[in-house]
Amino acid sequence: MSAKKAGKQEGQVAGIGKRKLMLAGAPVLLAVIVGALWFTGVLPNLLGGSHSKTPAAERAEKLQAPAYVELPEMVANLNAGGRHPIYVKLRAKLEISKAEDEPAVRAAMPRLLDLFQTYLREMRPEELRGSAGTYRLREELIARADIAAAPARIQNVLFIEMLIQ
Repeated sequence: MSAKKAGKQEGQVAGIGKRKLMLAGAPVLLAVIVGALWFTGVLPNLLGGSHSKTPAAERAEKLQAPAYVELPEMVANLNAGGRHPIYVKLRAKLEISKAEDEPAVRAAMPRLLDLFQTYLREMRPEELRGSAGTYRLREELIARADIAAAPARIQNVLFIEMLIQ
């Protein structure tokens, strides 16, 4: 009888272990299935959360030709220390993502010019040497223009002319 009882207890323990495994595994399996459906895009479409734009419309929007806003010519003296004054003359254009943003950029022009002039006056002539200096200047001007012209988005600052004297 004890052998029967031991066999019965082992069967119950095995049954409880299987039951626990199924109870713990079911939510994990469900989470994996839901995650797979979400990331493949099936679940958002079923829930009605799909984007209104088709992929072709999104690509056309990305390929939309950018608009350009010309900045007035700027002349600023660089931070040359105690040496004789060194000036930079800069003509540039701002590349904006949408042509509809042009009025906002033009309205922010005084602020843009002030930020650019202030930044240029703090630069040393050595910082503008070479392509790395020009690249750093471009990146700094883009960051400042993006802040000043918000909510318009500045894509790039294109240098038309840059003279250092």
